[in-house]
Amino acid sequence: MNKKKYSRRKFISVLSASSAALTLPTVVPAGPYIKSSTAKLAVGGGAPVRTKPWPQWPAMIVDEQMLNNITATTKSGNWSRINNPVNGTVATFEKKYAALTGAKYCVGTGSGTQALGVCVDALNIQPGDEVITSSYTDFGTISSILAARALPIFADLDYPSYQIDAAAIAQKITPNTKAIMPVHIMGSACNMDAIMAVANKHHIPVIEDACQANFAKYKGRQLGTIGQLGCFSFQGSKQIAAGEGGAVIGNDDALMDKVYTIQNHGTNRKGQNTTIGQKLRMNEFEGSIILSQLDKAVERFEKRNENANYLSSKIKNIPGLTPQLQYEGTNSSGYYLYAFTYDKKHFNNVERQVFLKALNAEGVPAGGYIKGMQHDLWATNILELSGYKKSYTNQQIKLFKDSLELPSCDRVTETVVVISAGAILLGTKADMDDIIHALEKVYANRNSLA
Repeated sequence: MNKKKYSRRKFISVLSASSAALTLPTVVPAGPYIKSSTAKLAVGGGAPVRTKPWPQWPAMIVDEQMLNNITATTKSGNWSRINNPVNGTVATFEKKYAALTGAKYCVGTGSGTQALGVCVDALNIQPGDEVITSSYTDFGTISSILAARALPIFADLDYPSYQIDAAAIAQKITPNTKAIMPVHIMGSACNMDAIMAVANKHHIPVIEDACQANFAKYKGRQLGTIGQLGCFSFQGSKQIAAGEGGAVIGNDDALMDKVYTIQNHGTNRKGQNTTIGQKLRMNEFEGSIILSQLDKAVERFEKRNENANYLSSKIKNIPGLTPQLQYEGTNSSGYYLYAFTYDKKHFNNVERQVFLKALNAEGVPAGGYIKGMQHDLWATNILELSGYKKSYTNQQIKLFKDSLELPSCDRVTETVVVISAGAILLGTKADMDDIIHALEKVYANRNSLA
């Protein structure tokens, strides 16, 4: 595998253009815009499909309730959760969020990355231990493992879904595997039945990285409640946004008490210092901003799913474009991003970056996702850290190096297209039609892309 140096994550990446010409017969897909889809592409000087700006996230959700909540918190003088541990904004959020997700308990944290890290510590994962996870994720997932000086072991993806493959997980398990951390990428469910079957067979706990999957359900259960622990993010781009913020949900009394204690610098609810922990608490301002959104968050979630389902029903009819696979049993997705696979063979063999340039010119903001893969990023330096040299055997180092060969993951990186879903999927049907129209127009004019 070629090792590349990449910058830290880029939310949307559009690469430099290159292409190779291969003439295919023109076939206009069946859709609502056949008559206008042959108009000249905007990238070539034609009129774009959409000139109206898209709403911006999270600015579009700022309202009087949010401003009043922030003002009330400011005036109260209780800016830390420890000033009002029972009825403060964080404590109130925890109760409401647990109820909304169907979990018994919720503990707020300062970020989704912190939520994952607290779970790693709560399961006593230490140097010498291994955690199996996906490389196709935000760096925060990997950071939560590295912070404990544990070793991330990457399992390859199931290509059509972009999710970690349960069969690949099973091949990576060793006596040192202390947790499995599946990532519900884009907000859609991993194949949790298959993953839990592997985990239960080997008695390994599962930490669900559901940071992109607020309210998403699999077989009637909220993602994050299927494994032992589930983690969420309220960073500014997320479906519930507070700038920063996170949460852990779970149903095990003792384990969730430990989660609380660890995020409270090792101090339990009785004020006793009982274990090692960092101060990773959510503050009252974050709690107040999140609380102002909860009443409408489920409604927004349902609207995103309605619009995403409409998009998928149309996009699947355009040759070369395949919406992200949803596993059987998936009831809904968080739709942090709306994603589909681009097959250049159906677009005159034009590279994805050329397709993206044309699509953006038509007024649809789209790009690739996670340009710098985590297995590439860490392959060149993690094993050079002194702590890792001391803590891991040659056999474990070989396992780690072998886990860096991820052909399906690399393929996803090269072919996926994402549209930011936070605000766009809250639009009207006419807004969704603009996206479909733009895609059909680019396809119909694929011969001119090169």
